[in-house]
Amino acid sequence: MKLLNMFLNLLNASDNINDVVEKVEQASEGMSWHPKDALGTLSYMGKGMLVIFVLIGVIILATLLINKIFAEKKNSK
Repeated sequence: MKLLNMFLNLLNASDNINDVVEKVEQASEGMSWHPKDALGTLSYMGKGMLVIFVLIGVIILATLLINKIFAEKKNSK
C-alpha cells in the first residue's frame, strides 16, 4: 500500500513540475552575465587561493616538525 501511495504522490508531483519550471524561468529573467563585474572578483579569488596555499604550507611544516620531534630513534646495526 505504501508503494502505491508513493507512486500516486509522484504522479501528483508531476503536475507541480510545470509550476516549478515557470517560477525558475521567471527568476532567471533578471539574471545576466557582466564580464567586467566578474573581473573585479578575481582579486578576492586570488587572495583566497593565496591564504589556502599558505595554510597548506603551515600544515606541512607543522607535520614535518612534529615528525622530527616525536620520531623514534632507529638503532642501526
